[in-house]
Amino acid sequence: MLIINEQQIQQLYNMADAIQNIGGILAAKTQGKIDNPHRTVLDFPERQASALYMPSADRTDEIAGVKVVTIFPQNPQLGKPTTQGMIMLADAVDGAHLALMGASYLTRLRTGALSAIATDRLSRRDSKILTVVGTGAMAFEQVLGVLAVRSIEKIILVNRTPQKAETFGKKLAAFGISVPFEVASDKAQAIRQAHIICCATRSDTPVFSGEDLQPGTHINGVGSYLPSMREVDEETVKRADKIVVDDLAGVRGEAGELIHCAQTGNWSFDDVHAELADLAAEKKSGRETPEEITFFKSVGAAYFDLAVAKGVYAKALEQKIGTELDM
Repeated sequence: MLIINEQQIQQLYNMADAIQNIGGILAAKTQGKIDNPHRTVLDFPERQASALYMPSADRTDEIAGVKVVTIFPQNPQLGKPTTQGMIMLADAVDGAHLALMGASYLTRLRTGALSAIATDRLSRRDSKILTVVGTGAMAFEQVLGVLAVRSIEKIILVNRTPQKAETFGKKLAAFGISVPFEVASDKAQAIRQAHIICCATRSDTPVFSGEDLQPGTHINGVGSYLPSMREVDEETVKRADKIVVDDLAGVRGEAGELIHCAQTGNWSFDDVHAELADLAAEKKSGRETPEEITFFKSVGAAYFDLAVAKGVYAKALEQKIGTELDM
C-alpha cells in the first residue's frame, strides 16, 4: 500500500488536476458507471461531533474507495483541527488495497473544482467581481476554482470577523493571487456588487438577503451540508432561474436551504434544473441569458473524493512519491 501525506499531495496535485479528474467522474456518472451507496454517519451528540464513512466505486477504471471524515467542532479549543480525514483506494479487480492518503486538502480541492465547473457553465462569461461569504478553510479553494474559469478583477471578502477576512486576503496574495481584494464593511453592498458569490460557511441561518441579488448573478453554496443548515435564504431559492446540484440524492437529504423551501411549499425538488453531471455532458442547458440568476448547491459525494484520490495515486506512482508499506 502506498501512503501519501497531505504535504506530498499538495506538491503533486492542484486545481487544474482536480477539475480534469472531476470532469472524468461526472462523465462516468452519466454513463451509469458509478456506485455511490449512502454514507454512514455516527453522531457524538455530547461533543456535537460526527464521523462519516463514504464508500464509492468507479467501474470505468475498476477502482473503489472509502473516505472517513471526523468533524469535531470543539477541537480548536484543544489545538486540533475540526475536520480530519483519510481516503483509502482499492483495486476493484483483485481487491488489493492500493493507497491511503490524507483527505482534508483533497476535500477542499474537489469542492472547489465542482464550483469551477458549475461556474464555467452557469456564470456570465464577463463576470469580474467575486464576493466570498465566509473566509474559513473551505473558501480558499473556492476562490481558486472560480479564478480557474473566470477573469476576476476584484474579490470582496465578507466575514463576521473582519480581521479573519483580511488574513484570508493576505493568504491569497502570498499564494500568488494578484487579484486585488477588499474586506466588505457593508455585506448588502458586497452582494449587490457581485457577479459571482461563493458561500462557504456552516451557518444555520442565511448569510445574505436574496433581495440584494442583482440579475445575472451566479451563486455557489458549498458550506452547509446538514438539514439544519441554511446558507442561503428562501428568497434566493425562489429568485433563482436555474438551480443545479452536485448530487440530487445527497442534496435531497442534506441541503438545508432546499429542504426548508420544499417544506414550506414554496419550492419543490422537481424544480431542480439539473445535476452537474448532466450540465457537464451538455444534456441540460447552462446559462442561457445574461439576466438569469443561477445557484449551484453542493453537499459532496464520495465519488468526487474518489475522482481526486485516484488522480493523486496515478501521479504519485508516476513521480515515485509516497511511502510503500507492507500491510
